[in-house]
Amino acid sequence: MPKATSPLAVALAYDGLCTFEFGVAVEVFGLPRPELGPDWYRFAVAALDPGPLRAMGGIRVEADGGLDLLDQADIIVIPGWRGATEPVPDALIAALRQAASRGACLLSICSGAFVLAAAGLLNGRQATTHWRYATMLADLYPDIQVVPDVLYVDEGNIMTSAGSAAGIDLCLHLVRRDFGPEAANSVARRLVVQPHREGGQAQFIEAPVPIAREGARLAPLLDHLRDSLAEDHSLSSMASKAGMSLRTFLRRFQAMTGTTPGEWLLTERLSRVRELLECSSLPVEEVATLTGFGSAATLRHHFRQRLGLSPASYRARFRRTSLPEQATAKKGAVVADHAQISER
Repeated sequence: MPKATSPLAVALAYDGLCTFEFGVAVEVFGLPRPELGPDWYRFAVAALDPGPLRAMGGIRVEADGGLDLLDQADIIVIPGWRGATEPVPDALIAALRQAASRGACLLSICSGAFVLAAAGLLNGRQATTHWRYATMLADLYPDIQVVPDVLYVDEGNIMTSAGSAAGIDLCLHLVRRDFGPEAANSVARRLVVQPHREGGQAQFIEAPVPIAREGARLAPLLDHLRDSLAEDHSLSSMASKAGMSLRTFLRRFQAMTGTTPGEWLLTERLSRVRELLECSSLPVEEVATLTGFGSAATLRHHFRQRLGLSPASYRARFRRTSLPEQATAKKGAVVADHAQISER
C-alpha cells in the first residue's frame, strides 16, 4: 500500500462530471502500481456537490469526502468543467487558492482551465484548453496568455491541458517530473499510449488516423528510426526504406504523423536526450553522439531552442536515479500530513 508520506492526488468531482477526463485522473493516479514501489501516489475523490454525483453517460460517483480533502492534497486534478460560462462556487475558488499558496500542484484537463481561471490562478501565466474553447478563455480572462495550439502548458505548480486525450499527456508529464521517465514509460505501457509527447505539439492534426496501408508501411520505418537515432537519416534513405517515392513519402509521412520527417526526428532525438540526461551521468558530448546530433554544440542549440534551457541546467533540475532513491528524495517535499486519508 502507498505510505502516508507518498503524494496524495485528489480529483475533483462535481454534478455533471466529465467522465473521460475524470477517468484519466483515476487511470494515471488512482490505480495501484506495486511495480513502481511503495511511494507511488495515493488517490482520493473530493466532491464539490452533495452526492451521489451525476457524471456524463448516466454514471453516478460517490466521493471519498468533500472539499476538505483539497487541504491535504499534493496534486489536485480538475477534470473538465460544466461549461465555460458556468459559475465556479466561492468555496472551490477559496480551496484552490489556498492549495496553490501552500505549493500544491493544480492540474486541469480540457475545460477545467476555466475553473483555474475563475480562481485567478492563471493570471499572468500561459495556459491552454481545448482548441474549441481557447478564444472564449482569452476573451473572458484577458490577463491569461492563452496558447491555443499546444497539448499542455507546465507553469510549475499550475498546469493546463488541451482537449480530453491531452490530459493523458499532461498526467504522464507530471509522472515523469515526479518519478522519472522509467515510471512514466511504465504507466504509458499499461495505458497503451505513446510514453511522451511534447507539450508544444499541435492539438489539431488534419488526419489523425492514418490510412491502413500508410500505417503498415511507415510504422516499421518509425520503429527503425527510433532504434537508430545515432545514425544519419536522409529523406531519400527514409523514402527508400518505406518503399515510396520521395514525394509520396513526404505526403504520407505528414498525413500519418502531422509533421515533417525532420521535425519528427528532432523530437524523438530530444526525447532520448532528456532520458539520458535524467537517468545517466554520460557527458553531453557522448549524449550528442548517441542521439544523432553529432556535436555537443548542435545538441545545445536545439535543446535550448526547444526547451528554453541548457542540457546541463536540465540535468541539474531533473536528474534521476532509481525509483526508491527518487521516492526518498521526494519525502522531504511532501507538504501536508495525510494521516486522515485511509490508505487505498
